[in-house]
Amino acid sequence: MYNFYLRTRDIKKQVWLNEEETKALKQKAKKAGLNESAYIRNLIMGYKPKEQPTENMYEIIKQLKLVGINLNQIARKANALDIVDAPFYKKVYEKWNRLSEDIKKEFLDMEK
Repeated sequence: MYNFYLRTRDIKKQVWLNEEETKALKQKAKKAGLNESAYIRNLIMGYKPKEQPTENMYEIIKQLKLVGINLNQIARKANALDIVDAPFYKKVYEKWNRLSEDIKKEFLDMEK
C-alpha cells in the first residue's frame, strides 16, 4: 500500500520554554485555530496568526448583510419612484449606527 502522506518538513527543532511561555503558546495557537508547530512556523515566516472569529463576529456579519439588503431596497424604491421613504431610511440609518457602535466596542475599543 502506498503512503500518500508525505512529510514536507524533515528537520526537527526542539525549544525549551518555561511554564508561562508554554501557556501563552498554547492559548495563542488555540485562538488562531492552529497547532503549536503551525503557529510557530507562521511566526517564523513573518505572519502574525489572527484569532478565529467569535460567534459574535458571525452575528455582526449577518447583521451587516441585512442592513445592506435594506439599503439596496431603499435605493431601488427611490430609483423606481423618484422619492425616498424617509421613515424607513431613518430606521435603517439608526440600525446602521447601532451596529457601527457595536463593532467599534467589540473590535476597536481597548479593554483594561
